[in-house]
Amino acid sequence: MRTVVYVDGFNLYYGALKGTPYKWLDLQKLCQFLLPKNQIIGIKYFTAKVSARPNDPGQPTRQQTYLRALRTLPNLEIIFGHFLAHEIYMPLASNPNQSVKVIKTEEKGSDVNIAAHLVNDGHRGRYEVAVLITNDSDLLEPLKIARYELNLPVGILNPQKRPSRVLVQHASFIKKIRSGVLRTSQFSQTLRDANGTFHKPRGW
Repeated sequence: MRTVVYVDGFNLYYGALKGTPYKWLDLQKLCQFLLPKNQIIGIKYFTAKVSARPNDPGQPTRQQTYLRALRTLPNLEIIFGHFLAHEIYMPLASNPNQSVKVIKTEEKGSDVNIAAHLVNDGHRGRYEVAVLITNDSDLLEPLKIARYELNLPVGILNPQKRPSRVLVQHASFIKKIRSGVLRTSQFSQTLRDANGTFHKPRGW
């Protein structure tokens, strides 16, 4: 069945990739392994551009290299949200009566973008099956609209240790993304695009 996959980039990263050697992830291979009977006609990757931090100045360069790798996949589209950073006071865990000023960074827009694309694509008949790579319960309502109002199956590929209880209740199916599948779904160390050859980031 014609399938479009909607990837919550940060949910995938923090749920399954951070701290692992599997960040150089080929999403097309991942989807083919986990959905072998589906015809993957499109993958939509939702993310936001990160900024350099004093303790990690190379973070934007690594992200741009990974996005370049994703763009070598013919059926993949990248949709950007954005980051908001602001200073707030928060209590110390060791002394809740004492507060410190911290910089809070929030990724904004991706869940709304995923919801809009999921429902719009379903209305336009662009898929027979939708698959979400996420464990974000904020996506429950668009999932329910696609399933119960558009009568289209919506599955979940879960990157987290435990699946969201409400998503499990309403998803057509759910599969866990395990480390073995991540290991076998890596890009080649060296890739080529229209601009030339590039490599997996050092340290990945």
